[in-house]
Amino acid sequence: MSIDWWTLGLQTVNIVILVWLLQRFFWTPVAGMIAERRAAAQKALADAQAARDEARAALAGVEKTRAGFAGERDKILSDAHAEAESASAVKSVEATRQAAALVEAAKAGVANDAEAATRAWASRSSDLAVDIAKRLAARLDGPAVRRVFLDWALAAIRALPATARQAATGSSVALEATSATPLDPAEQKRAIQSIGEAFGAPVDIAFKTDPDLIAGLEIRTTHLVVSNSWRADLTRILAELAHDK
Repeated sequence: MSIDWWTLGLQTVNIVILVWLLQRFFWTPVAGMIAERRAAAQKALADAQAARDEARAALAGVEKTRAGFAGERDKILSDAHAEAESASAVKSVEATRQAAALVEAAKAGVANDAEAATRAWASRSSDLAVDIAKRLAARLDGPAVRRVFLDWALAAIRALPATARQAATGSSVALEATSATPLDPAEQKRAIQSIGEAFGAPVDIAFKTDPDLIAGLEIRTTHLVVSNSWRADLTRILAELAHDK
């Protein structure tokens, strides 16, 4: 058996060139994008924590205001009782009723002020989080980011019970995939194939766009929703913040 050294040498050169091209035009940009996304995510978490601390400080202020209202309520109640005691027996019933009305009015005022302040700070925190997410999405939007969200959606589909996956791929089921930005034809083709493999059956998908998702991919059928977007993440985070309060 003879070895064609020229052919072997050319193949070796081709392999070296291929490795160099992959390193130069694929792995290095992808690694940079991943590092940038990690830094952006860490900043978003820090900003969200700052907003949470600010909301807690505001709530402390509301509690202090509530305590002031409580003191005022006690004073009103005390004055009302003193007036009732000094009044005649004929007016005692009416004085007691007025005192109770004043107490209820004071309670309602405190409750309304606290609720209004809580809603205002919750709205401000929500707006801040959405603004942060939109800015990050504008910087990170691209095929690589959309592929990451697709992979997360596929993992969520695979975690579904077998009965749910089978029901989602029936012949009469309309399946929709909604993304924050339009998918190009190649991405749509890859999504159809990958989602079909995750469900375990071929699927026909109608692609839609909803900028309110901020970033991500949501898959819907009549009875199934796979939420995989920054909007869904923000909703969950805000709910957790509200629960902690």
